[in-house]
Amino acid sequence: MRLSVQDKGLRNKKLNCWEVKRCDRGPGAAEHGREPCPAATETRLDKVHGGRNAGRACWVVAGTFCGGRPQGTHAAKLEVCKNCSFYRQVEGEEGKKFQRPLFLLAKLRNPSRRIDVSQRKFGVLIGGSGLIGGALMHYFKTKTGEEIEILSPNSKKLSLREPEDIKQYFKKYRPDFLINAAIAAIDSDAQLTYATNYLGSINLAKVAMALKIPYIHFSSAATLPSGENLTEDQVRPLTPDLSNYAKSKLMAEKTLRHLHETQGLDYTIIRLGVVYGKHDHKIQGFHRLLFTIANQAMPFMLTRRDALHSYTSTVKIPPFVHYILEKRDEFSGQTYHFVDHNPVALSQLILTIKHYLDIKIPREIYISYPVAGFGANILKVFLKALNKLGIEARLPAEMMFMKDFYQTQTLSSAKLINSSYGNPDPERSIFTELPSIIEYYITRWEHLNLVSAYNSCSFDPLRQTEQFEREPENLINAIHRGSIDPLASFEELREDPADQTQD
Repeated sequence: MRLSVQDKGLRNKKLNCWEVKRCDRGPGAAEHGREPCPAATETRLDKVHGGRNAGRACWVVAGTFCGGRPQGTHAAKLEVCKNCSFYRQVEGEEGKKFQRPLFLLAKLRNPSRRIDVSQRKFGVLIGGSGLIGGALMHYFKTKTGEEIEILSPNSKKLSLREPEDIKQYFKKYRPDFLINAAIAAIDSDAQLTYATNYLGSINLAKVAMALKIPYIHFSSAATLPSGENLTEDQVRPLTPDLSNYAKSKLMAEKTLRHLHETQGLDYTIIRLGVVYGKHDHKIQGFHRLLFTIANQAMPFMLTRRDALHSYTSTVKIPPFVHYILEKRDEFSGQTYHFVDHNPVALSQLILTIKHYLDIKIPREIYISYPVAGFGANILKVFLKALNKLGIEARLPAEMMFMKDFYQTQTLSSAKLINSSYGNPDPERSIFTELPSIIEYYITRWEHLNLVSAYNSCSFDPLRQTEQFEREPENLINAIHRGSIDPLASFEELREDPADQTQD
């Protein structure tokens, strides 16, 4: 039998499933009044095995029209698909290049710029596991609906210290915007701090330039001197005596500004004060202060009565980021202080926390900085001796900023207030949020046995906690008999959603 020119062309071409099965549900099906198969419209698998869309990877796409009717999830259909002649055909044609189903499913689970780009923006957030990054992740996943898709790779997928990691990641994902909320720990050595806070931040900026997208960078009041009502341009001089943390953040700010002026980088720097909020799994920053007081490890006041600082609420940050992403003409190439309008006296904050916890210390006796510094140095010597004995102990990283406890540093928010964004939620402050923050962290630290119990009369009408500790056998027998029922009911899940819809 002699083959026609058309048949010879088909034999040499890598065919898609709709071409082999002749189901008439390919990409052009709508023109003939038929619904295209999901495999014909799934763009995330385009060019896999040389096919169009998912035409040569249809076995991992849910809802395909195999057999003339929609199929179920990939898990329900995969075993059937493995016995399909088309699956075996592609597997044979590709040989060692055949991509396994789990790898293809990962492509479907991971968003990319190709996902519904006409309807949705896609961003990458670096540092999503931290206090600020966590607040941003929660906001973009719950408050923006279908408008924005956000991806936050961990350090195993993308290390800021590895330029090749950055390059490979953004070859795969090409976002519409990039947010950097990642930092090295404030007591990290010079090499880690420089590589993460400076080189990593600037490499991300260069990615943003290459992709021609906005870059949002979080910085710190550590780049500013002491003083009151400091404006955005009143930065410290870049000198060797700065801490590694302050030095790296200041260098990053300077280079971002240079890249904007010389190469057109579209960036915004958001400079924060002392950050407070819930859901921080590390004890750091403001939460270190709260922990120290709750643990009754501060016998006296390690500050001055009149030392003032600016504070930043994590709840307020995400809406501002969302806003400036939409208003690039106004906010591009700018630095903004993002702090609560009113500064906070550290002494007042400490005494307020003491009042809420109903404890006797710290005593309202103010220790001068020279005396406090001398005491800290003695403690360092003692801890070094313990380390030599094999006992791991060290001062909290925040102690390197102890001098700042005694100096006023307040940031002006006038530039932000005069912008189109204005003064966000002016009534919210560390004092309005303090009761709920204390309740959240004290409860967490109690459960982890990090602080002494403050809630000895916790609401426990069935006395389950006491039984759990002392009589676990009696407790489980009581649960099984039904004499107590601490478990929730999920009977409503037995109802058929289809029946509810019909009703």
